[in-house]
Amino acid sequence: MERTLAIIKPDAVQHVDDIVYAIEADGFTIIDKQHIHLTIDQARDFYAEHNGKPFFEPLTKFMSSGPIYVMILSRENAIARWRRLLGPTDSVQAREAAPHSIRARFGTDNQRNACHGSDSRTSADREIRFFFPNATVEPLPNSAQIATFLESAVYPVLTKGLVALCTEKPSNPTEWLGRWLLHNNPNKPRTVEPSQ
Repeated sequence: MERTLAIIKPDAVQHVDDIVYAIEADGFTIIDKQHIHLTIDQARDFYAEHNGKPFFEPLTKFMSSGPIYVMILSRENAIARWRRLLGPTDSVQAREAAPHSIRARFGTDNQRNACHGSDSRTSADREIRFFFPNATVEPLPNSAQIATFLESAVYPVLTKGLVALCTEKPSNPTEWLGRWLLHNNPNKPRTVEPSQ
């Protein structure tokens, strides 16, 4: 799984519910979220890489002009999928090229384009740390890694437990299996009392 940062900009905050619905409908999980109002200095810090460009001052003024909604999104290929869901940067172009995109539906122009999306994993990590300094940025395991873990660590122990359950045939199978799994946990060493 990959993570990315999403910002609903001041011009689209009134559409938070619709945008969150579109995000979740596209298979994203929202890991963390917060409503905040950036100061001009915070906006300048966040967009520091664009300092000196003609759009820097208007952008930072706009981003500090009202509340924003910031989210950590997670899914396979999160950065590319979020950017595709956003559509082209310019909302006017988005209405032509991707009419169902978030920017086409909720944006106005090139700057007031409803949402921000990280453009790379490096940017996503930096941007997540900016807004969520206590968040763990390490990538979540992907489907193949999860399957490997289940096949190597979970299924063998669970299979032994289920075979033992079928052999024993207890009156309360759920409780019995729970106790069996606790007693046979491969990650918890057994202690043996020395004989006297």
